[in-house]
Amino acid sequence: MEQVSIGLIGKPNSGKSTFFSAATMVDVAIANYPFTTIEPNVGVAYVSSPCVCRELGVRDDPVNSMCLGGIRYVPVKLIDVAGLIPGASRGLGLGNKFLDDLRRADVIIHVVDASGSTDEEGRAVEPGSHDPVRDVEFVVREYELWMRGIIERDWARITRMTSSREALEELEGRLSGLGITSRDVREALDRLGLLGKSPYGWSDHLEEFVRELRAIAKPMLIAANKVDVPTARGNLERLRAAGFEVVPTSALSELILRKAARQGLIHYRPGDGDFEVVEGADIGPDQERALNYIRERVLGVYGNTGVQQALDRAVFGLLDMMLVYPVEDEERLTDKDGHVLPDAYLVRRGATARDLAYRVHTELGETFLYAIDVKRKARVGADHQLHENDVIKIVAAARRKRCSAAAWPEIRRPIAGAPRGSSSPRR
Repeated sequence: MEQVSIGLIGKPNSGKSTFFSAATMVDVAIANYPFTTIEPNVGVAYVSSPCVCRELGVRDDPVNSMCLGGIRYVPVKLIDVAGLIPGASRGLGLGNKFLDDLRRADVIIHVVDASGSTDEEGRAVEPGSHDPVRDVEFVVREYELWMRGIIERDWARITRMTSSREALEELEGRLSGLGITSRDVREALDRLGLLGKSPYGWSDHLEEFVRELRAIAKPMLIAANKVDVPTARGNLERLRAAGFEVVPTSALSELILRKAARQGLIHYRPGDGDFEVVEGADIGPDQERALNYIRERVLGVYGNTGVQQALDRAVFGLLDMMLVYPVEDEERLTDKDGHVLPDAYLVRRGATARDLAYRVHTELGETFLYAIDVKRKARVGADHQLHENDVIKIVAAARRKRCSAAAWPEIRRPIAGAPRGSSSPRR
């Protein structure tokens, strides 16, 4: 099963690497100067959603994910790439290397210094003196200029084609290397009223096409970071007023909380609105001051650190995905090894039973017979649309025997324990 990929972008010194480290608990270079990140950092983060176990009144035993206190945590790939500066699309800074690293990202989280304490190239300035709205605008502009540079290499030739079908196929092939699907290309053309029309009519709409395609194929969430700094409050409102999808975050606070939980000093689960000090924990004066600061300036004001919320909103909001649970035994809700609700899969809303079968294993999709909607105790066909927290048994005609989704253990990797930084016990 291919994991959902989230790309972290932003200018240098905005807190990207801190966000990455907090979300994955992978140690990376974090420093107060530009271009700390040279090569992309890749790690596993988790998105969270209420688990179906409580609805069904069972104690689950996850295999490809975790369940902590009735919240299912599902792994996603997180890619932290080098900082972006104005002119990157022309090769300035780390330029196109930065942009190439994001080819396979499904969704983008743009980490912005909401405090306004760094300029466009990531250099320290007086807090509040820099406008973070400009940062968002230039990053979007550079990304779209990079996309345009790739598309326009063949644009003139494509728009001279007489067949719209051939032109569309050529354009789709050109963009497939960027992780852009045929559906994305068709939707962008359709929004501009160009789908099905002569390619000659496309020629004057390259800029609008790139803008629509970027918004569809690489949706972007703003993680307004450093919200504990007083100057961030007004900038948050300005970012929202500019029409951006914004989540206030304090990546450093999340990193401190997860490390304290890992050390057994506090009880804290990613996304929680507060923490509890472990009785008898040996917390020094500096640690106590830091925890009190986070509780007062971040959790008490915003309700959470925003890191988990940004990940969740990127996947469940911008990508419009949901969790479904394939099982082999519809009565016991298990796989062939007896694990209860073993797997949770991320699928887009509107996905069908056959789509889920393909997500589990290609051969399972190709030999699909029917599925059973376990909660509704109903047999459904290939085109049956799935709903959030559905529990599904997939029945397929294998070459030698009938099989179900859980009959493919080789494609599932057991994940033991809780997300790093959580002190909560595994269910």
